[in-house]
Amino acid sequence: MNAITTQFSTHCKAIAALSMVVCMNFGHVAQVKAATVATEKPRVIITCDPELDDNNSLIRFLLYSTDFDIRGLIYASSQFHWKGDGKGTTWWVPGREYDRIGKTTPMASYRYAKDEQFIDDNVAVYAQVYPNLVKHNAHYPSPALLKSKIREGNVAFDGDFSRDTPGSELIKQEIISPDTSTLFIQAWGGCSTIARALKSIEDIYGAQKHYEEWKNQLSKKIVLCISGDQDDTYARYIKPFWPHVRTLETGGMQVDLTFFGPLRANEEDKVFYSPEWTKKYVLSQGAFGKRYRVWGDGKQMVKDDIFDFFGLCYLGKEELQRRGYVLWMPLLPSGGFISEGDTFCYLNLIDNGLDAWKNQTWGGWAGAKVAMPKDMKDAEKPAYVKQQLGLPRFMPAVQNGFAARMKWSTTPRYQDCNHEPSIDGPAQISVKPGQHVSAKFKVSDPDGNAVQLQWHPFHVGNPAEKLRIERDNTPSPIFIVPANAQPGQTYHAVLEATDNGDPALTHYKRVILEVE
Repeated sequence: MNAITTQFSTHCKAIAALSMVVCMNFGHVAQVKAATVATEKPRVIITCDPELDDNNSLIRFLLYSTDFDIRGLIYASSQFHWKGDGKGTTWWVPGREYDRIGKTTPMASYRYAKDEQFIDDNVAVYAQVYPNLVKHNAHYPSPALLKSKIREGNVAFDGDFSRDTPGSELIKQEIISPDTSTLFIQAWGGCSTIARALKSIEDIYGAQKHYEEWKNQLSKKIVLCISGDQDDTYARYIKPFWPHVRTLETGGMQVDLTFFGPLRANEEDKVFYSPEWTKKYVLSQGAFGKRYRVWGDGKQMVKDDIFDFFGLCYLGKEELQRRGYVLWMPLLPSGGFISEGDTFCYLNLIDNGLDAWKNQTWGGWAGAKVAMPKDMKDAEKPAYVKQQLGLPRFMPAVQNGFAARMKWSTTPRYQDCNHEPSIDGPAQISVKPGQHVSAKFKVSDPDGNAVQLQWHPFHVGNPAEKLRIERDNTPSPIFIVPANAQPGQTYHAVLEATDNGDPALTHYKRVILEVE
């Protein structure tokens, strides 16, 4: 038996054994019971390209790193950013962004600085503020650990996954490891590094006996969180050759942190995109505040990049166009929010009490997997998901949580910052059809703030008759189970607890009522 066969056999045996113990099934409550007993964190790999919104999403991710088992921070490419191989080799793919603006001859690189190291730079800032952060949450990972996870992936050419890279190798090793917990692989840019990891597995092990069975086991533990298929490698390779690999499904974004978020926001949410709010809670908050990209900050990810006009908005539309900039959206006021277009990929993984990462249908800050009408437009999906599940407004909780962590990064004393309330109580309750169930929960705030409570029935699975909740603004609710509830059916109730600190912080508690 050669070395590859031995390794393959070992992986197969380990996965078979462990899968009897740990299985993340997105549709079965019995598995949820096992999951809620443990205090595990979602296993996460980030791949990202040097777009300004990736930079901003990474800052938030690092501030929430308490909530993740971070396995990789990997430089990636996309059709919008690729580095080249440093040897002068040229590249060009028809239909890409550069083709659409008239760059019809092969290039050695595209919108990628030679010395690009934005992941390293943000981790370096994290190291600076780490002594403050751990005063507020002892579970922040060490800077050394984060630094050890940084790799360069398939950055040379967009959509090219013909070669192994340190980044693809890291992903491959995480996929084939005996750990069967769900592995959330995030593609904030293109998927080429991820595609290479999967292709390498196929190349090495594909001829082995029982490979297809093993491949299916591997596929079951992967969830790809894709921020658009930015280099076509998901469509060209991953989807057709690894069809059982799941993807994150959120039904659009419940919290719109994209470039167009400020333009689509309702009146009550506009404040969170404003220059005033951004200055107070983000830009003024030390080293991370200085790295967070906003309109009119005078910065560019790549000097003279004709698509990166955001930092130069003060020049005005006519002057920017005269200088050759491609203005693909309206100019907004200096100092305001630009984008965190990739943050939705991990919002449901955050430990906010909603536990949405354990089941895609449950609903969380990013949204939920919901059956959609076939003819529904993308712009209509978030409102549809919100209506179907009965989701509350999430924007204040999301943005205020970020603001609090920004302040933690600059504040060495615990008592000088606000922190989320905590909720203790049952995660699951056995009920009978038509039963009125009284329950008690303990809500406390570490800073002694007053806490406002609100219960919400989350209509997971869209039951014909909905759960009703009496005493819905107290820690002692009464759950009224529908009389026509069937054995095995579940109903979800979520307690939302928001304190009166500055910023006001929110935590949740999900309770699953299982009908006997």
